[in-house]
Amino acid sequence: MRNKFAKLALIVAASAVGTTTAFAHQDYSETQIDHWLSHVSESGGQPTAKQLAPFGYSSSALASRELQIDGATKVLNVERFETVRLNVGGKSVTWTFDTLGTTPFPLSNIVAGADGVTVYVSESPDRLGG
Repeated sequence: MRNKFAKLALIVAASAVGTTTAFAHQDYSETQIDHWLSHVSESGGQPTAKQLAPFGYSSSALASRELQIDGATKVLNVERFETVRLNVGGKSVTWTFDTLGTTPFPLSNIVAGADGVTVYVSESPDRLGG
């Protein structure tokens, strides 16, 4: 009986410690949102494949325009975050140019058969300043 009581007392004590530590992390010097954001930024989560894709990604979103890419095409001008349907050599891909910047790159990096075409990405006016 004495052994059961000791185990029960130990469980109650451990539960009390766990409960009080849940409330121990209160910082009233910052707003709740700032506090939450600091924890999110410190999290060890891995970036998604889309976040790591330097040229954007294939998308099922509705394209803002459709473009034919052929041997005469040398330049493709798009806006950052724009979704475009590209037709190259009888094949189509819908692509979102969610790039890591606005540095020009070869279209062949994302679409086979688009050799000799350079993609120029400009900042989206909708995204500037906000």
